[in-house]
Amino acid sequence: MDMPKKPIRLAVIVGSTRQGRLGPTVAKWFIERARVHGGLDTDVIDLAEAGLPSELGGPPKEGKYASAEVNAYARRIAEAEAFVVVTPEYNRGYPAALKLAIDSVYAEWHAKPVGFVSHGGQSGGLRAVEQLRQVFAELHTVTVRDSVSFPMAWEQFDEDGNPHDAEGAGVAAKQLLDELVWWAEALRQARADRPYAF
Repeated sequence: MDMPKKPIRLAVIVGSTRQGRLGPTVAKWFIERARVHGGLDTDVIDLAEAGLPSELGGPPKEGKYASAEVNAYARRIAEAEAFVVVTPEYNRGYPAALKLAIDSVYAEWHAKPVGFVSHGGQSGGLRAVEQLRQVFAELHTVTVRDSVSFPMAWEQFDEDGNPHDAEGAGVAAKQLLDELVWWAEALRQARADRPYAF
């Protein structure tokens, strides 16, 4: 008899901190899709609430970062086995707060998969995602191929926070989650067999 698989610890990072942002609405919808998908234990990291310093504090010394807020954030990144970044696109790029959060820790990202849910204007945030793929490659992660994007995002959700095209968005979310779980399980086993130390 096969033992049930341990749930994947998924961190969903809400990447915008702007007042009036759409990110929490998009993230809430996606988290429900993750719940329906199953096999995931979800931690929501909202950068507007994380309290990260506005400047980088440098690498850890004796296993500790410079501030309590960064240490708390680092623990959550370290405990996660997969990530989904919910990002808007600002001026053809991703938010400064998201770059700061990514750069605040380093080894905690290694050998884990990253997926993207983006929202924006005509491009649906895809230009931000393409830039993020380059950044996460430098952090020794695997970014999954498929993503979820919402072009003209303010017009895509009803007053209850659900996409007007719930079916299409749901299919895209399932594809992303299927790929993410495959990579998370594969990399979990790989890290257990041989610690990642590059």
